[in-house]
Amino acid sequence: MLTTVVGSYPPLPRGPVSISEKILSYFGAYDKYKPAIELAVMEQIDAGIDIISDGQVREGMVEMFADAIPGMTVEDNTPKIVGKILHPYKSISAEDLKYAIYVSKSISKKYGSNQVKGLEEGVKGVKGIITGPSTLVFSSRMEGFYKRKEDAIIDLAHALKREAEYLEEAGAVYIQVDEPFISTGMVDIKVAKKAVEIVTESLSIPKALHVCGDVTGVFDELLKFDVDVIDCEFAGIPKNMQVLENVNLNGKKIGFGCLDTKTDKVESKEEVETLIKKAIDLVGRENLIIDPDCGMRMRSRDAAFSKLKSMINAVENL
Repeated sequence: MLTTVVGSYPPLPRGPVSISEKILSYFGAYDKYKPAIELAVMEQIDAGIDIISDGQVREGMVEMFADAIPGMTVEDNTPKIVGKILHPYKSISAEDLKYAIYVSKSISKKYGSNQVKGLEEGVKGVKGIITGPSTLVFSSRMEGFYKRKEDAIIDLAHALKREAEYLEEAGAVYIQVDEPFISTGMVDIKVAKKAVEIVTESLSIPKALHVCGDVTGVFDELLKFDVDVIDCEFAGIPKNMQVLENVNLNGKKIGFGCLDTKTDKVESKEEVETLIKKAIDLVGRENLIIDPDCGMRMRSRDAAFSKLKSMINAVENL
């Protein structure tokens, strides 16, 4: 079974240490987040993860997009939609993805471009991650331009479509769209589906949709999205297991969240193994990609690494 992460890792930016870094800092060219990307990449690989991320170490999943997309802004830590949403002037996260690929390849040549291999077992690589248009709109204050959230969502989808293309061009092994708001019941799921499919329609690599929270009321609709992977929480929200009973996946894989990322408590290998076995019995190991419930941004570094290691130990024992 393939293993991955949902995305974020504890962000640990670092100031300049070496002479070369201090020189770069003097000229305003030092990037304090590159060491954090390196750490996230190294620890994910050291834990044994197949499909890693760049760690999403810079800003929150909403803020990093709101800062970069014309028509959006962040004021006093509040994302806002203040005008007509347009395509960003450049990629939002492709440079971090490229750097993560560079670091991962320096650790192991297995993490070179695997785009042609899809999601078969044994693939190693770095995924590209995009915060979905519905989540961006419902996480932002709308001021002035749009009368309806649905119109802003569709405009955001067109803006993010180019970002998805940038990430594919940068070498992402697949693209994941994060839409946690879909499970809240606040989002028109038909609009959300249309928007996600606009974002991913031109991609030739696999596509995943991550929806955290209680998905028991929306899972049947999620299976209609034109994506290859539906990724959900099953450790922190045990009732989600019922959506896997007698389900027709229609060729999709399940991103099976098996670590509770709301706590620093580290699950034992046996606990994780027991949960994964239940999923294997329901949908088959060939239909599973194993990962944590959600991102690990709020966890301690020790807890994040130990959780990933416990997950890998469980998978290797199955």
